[in-house]
Amino acid sequence: MKSPKRLSPAAALSMLAPDMRVFVHAGPSECTTFIDAIRSDPERARGVDFWGVFIPGVNTTDYCALAPDARVTSTFVTPALSRSFAAGRVKFLPKAYSGFARVLAATPLDLAILRLSPPEPDGRMSFGINQDYAPIAARTAKKILAFVDHAMPRVTGEPGLREEDCDALVEIDEKLMPCPAAAPGGTLAKVGATAATLIRDGDTIQIGIGKVQSAVLANLFDRRDLGLHSGMIDDAIAALAEKGVLNNSKKSADRGLSVTGMAIGTQAAWDYSTHANLRYRSADYTHAAAAIAAQDNFVAINSAIEVDLFGQCNAETLGGRQISGAGGFHDFQRGAWGSKGGRSIVALPATAGGASRIVARLGAPAIVTGPRNDADYIITEYGIAALRDLDLDARAEAMMMIAAPEYRSALAEAWRELRAAF
Repeated sequence: MKSPKRLSPAAALSMLAPDMRVFVHAGPSECTTFIDAIRSDPERARGVDFWGVFIPGVNTTDYCALAPDARVTSTFVTPALSRSFAAGRVKFLPKAYSGFARVLAATPLDLAILRLSPPEPDGRMSFGINQDYAPIAARTAKKILAFVDHAMPRVTGEPGLREEDCDALVEIDEKLMPCPAAAPGGTLAKVGATAATLIRDGDTIQIGIGKVQSAVLANLFDRRDLGLHSGMIDDAIAALAEKGVLNNSKKSADRGLSVTGMAIGTQAAWDYSTHANLRYRSADYTHAAAAIAAQDNFVAINSAIEVDLFGQCNAETLGGRQISGAGGFHDFQRGAWGSKGGRSIVALPATAGGASRIVARLGAPAIVTGPRNDADYIITEYGIAALRDLDLDARAEAMMMIAAPEYRSALAEAWRELRAAF
């Protein structure tokens, strides 16, 4: 039986070497103790290729800037990574969550750096409040460096690790990263209220990160018997569960259980993480098409930066710059199509920064996060465009009607030109 080394954060850096491919636990489980150790001794991480899913609005560290010649491989480009991405030091993988799960499972990692909870009575340490990729990395890595955090909730989910599964342990007591959601108001509240009309008693829901999704959840407290199968939870999900709205009693798979990959929130979400009826699962389950489609009446709730008259959604670039990634957008959009009674909602304000977010065609480069084939319900404060069964011209008309009124004539003229060119 392997006996892991017990190291200080500084001594743990001895496990790094140039050109290593190193997975780091990111999202709400990013370990600042590890980051601070590198900042104190950057030469230890020289030339390391850090793999991780660094989430915009959550992760603010540029690992390329931590050490000489360090690199990053990720499926998101966060604001913190933008300079290094422009400099060619970030390898951006244009993969959805399910796609990166497959890539990671097939990639030989030299080291996985994980932030785990303290051991349970059976000796297992859980992967904590972010289990999207950590369990996959633990299976493929040659070595595992575990930061055992006494502040990390012990949650039920993927099997976790025993001490003997690890090569080294670092004991820490690091506060969890709070990510409070801004209270939606004004236009966002109207968008949320409109989107919520499509969610019925007994539906199983999924949410992405963002103010729009929070605005939708705020309108669901009068529903009954909702279920959850999602890549994340937040404080609003915890509140729905506390009020008994979210009880999973009607789910066609995982009945009685909420399923998530991570918690992005504050104490309310962390407390809910230890609920007996919540299960944390890795992305090869939460984002798997078969698992999503197995849920009858599954409703995907996401947002986008812009949507064009074809129903194509861009959720990752702004002004031609990569500012995010595909995330689980298309996984859940496509999964909703496969669900009996399923629906996919893409909700967004009609304008931003003095410009229409309903556009004739996606701007160059035309990055399509959600293809027109899978477009379903697009929602703004001006109404609902139900695109699923509409022909080309009818869906363009429906999209124009949910654009801000001052942009509709220009969109109509642009559509006439596009249509003539077909």
